[in-house]
Amino acid sequence: MSEYIIEMLNITKLFPGIIANDNITLQLKKGEIHALLGENGAGKSTLMSVLFGLYQPEKGEIRKNGETVKINNPNDATALGIGMVHQHFKLVEVFTVLDNIILGTETVKNGFIDRASARAKILELSKKYGLAVDPDAKIEDITVGMQQRVEILKMLYRDNEILIFDEPTAVLTPQEIDELMHIMKNLASEGKSILFITHKLNEIMAVSDRCSVLCKGKYIGTVDIKNTTKEELSRMMVGRDVKFSVDKAPAKVGETVLKIENMSVPSRIHDNLAVKHVNLEVHAGEIVCIAGIDGNGQSEFIGGLTGLEKLANPDEAKITLGGVDITKKSIREKSKDGMSHIPEDRHKHGLVLDYSLEQNIVLQRYWQPKFQTHGFINKKAVSEYAAELIKKFDVRSGQGGKTVARAMSGGNQQKAIIARELDKEHKLLIAVQPTRGLDVGAIEYIHSQIVADRDKGAAVLLVSYELEEVLSLSDRIFVMYEGEIVGDLDPKKTTAEELGLYMAGAKRNV
Repeated sequence: MSEYIIEMLNITKLFPGIIANDNITLQLKKGEIHALLGENGAGKSTLMSVLFGLYQPEKGEIRKNGETVKINNPNDATALGIGMVHQHFKLVEVFTVLDNIILGTETVKNGFIDRASARAKILELSKKYGLAVDPDAKIEDITVGMQQRVEILKMLYRDNEILIFDEPTAVLTPQEIDELMHIMKNLASEGKSILFITHKLNEIMAVSDRCSVLCKGKYIGTVDIKNTTKEELSRMMVGRDVKFSVDKAPAKVGETVLKIENMSVPSRIHDNLAVKHVNLEVHAGEIVCIAGIDGNGQSEFIGGLTGLEKLANPDEAKITLGGVDITKKSIREKSKDGMSHIPEDRHKHGLVLDYSLEQNIVLQRYWQPKFQTHGFINKKAVSEYAAELIKKFDVRSGQGGKTVARAMSGGNQQKAIIARELDKEHKLLIAVQPTRGLDVGAIEYIHSQIVADRDKGAAVLLVSYELEEVLSLSDRIFVMYEGEIVGDLDPKKTTAEELGLYMAGAKRNV
């Protein structure tokens, strides 16, 4: 009997213009949590997609318990006991939790789907693994953290013994991350074998047994976690030492750039207000962070500010940008007036996935004289500009600016959005989870770019659920709880523990 439950031997996978996996070998032991670490575009998700049958490799073989197996599609993977939680969830939004979990494995009784036995099994699994869900809730009405529970229950419902988690914590709050780490440990202790893709070194150190590192499609090595450090892992991943703290001089605060008065935004899922009469100012040359547990109105607040959500009180509220009233202006008008926005959901609001990278980079500027001639887009100018940003921000794509955005890794999609928003002329940068899904090297670079933007005189409004990022990047912190600002804190004079009390609603000073 083989020591390894899964072996991926000498796997090579090619895409147009790029070798995504170059002769990679990965071995997973039964009952271990094995982390897969690498920069954005290193080939981690591609390798796991080969294991799950979404891609066919050009070379190499896969073995399960020492026996060579052929995985032509996800059905073959499921039959072999392999399940996968994708970075971008594969759920049908208009279906219920129950229907999503049983989809493709429905049990039929007397010509009808046996929902009663399915419900009983789901509730049993939910209780056993601490994955509380409402089987009758629609996916479109539940939080991202809840959706992830549904994805995990999909694997457990199918009795998968090999579980692949692709960037599972990228969209979770700190509390949900702790909960997921606990669940993963429980699953491993029951004999499940877990492959865990992440960029977050703290998580690898907390739950993994071993870690394999990829760099630019090549295998670098595998280490035992108990014998390594975060610094060593980051060196293996990016080939140099990485700073884990943000270097920034004291803020030189200037005039008010953004002023919000009495802004309220309705909830998307109930009749109450998600944002309640918020007043806020952001000045030139400072980074102001909105901190809080996900679901306390931050998304609706940014939606109301940027124009993605309608205000509950458009006649009573007032939003000014650089002294100009933008309360009722369109998204394009706000952009022209100097608002840049790195959105929370890069697929829904950040990119047109079926457009090329260079088309996405000029989405908000293609009508400017620089990019058009007599009403027609100047493709040469667009390509040259996109190539410049791709190089500056190290956006990795197989065919450069011609690459379709959908074909890029999540981290490189994020870098493309950040490049576009930072490079266009702006007075205010709104950055929501700007480093979500990025590796430590990219995070270090993006943080330095945001600080540089501040130092050039831009006002920066940051929304982050990463307490470390909130405390190290911000000049001022506002805490939002149940749609209200409950804390106004100085990051130099507060701690993560105190910040947590404000986020939980246990303290307030506003």
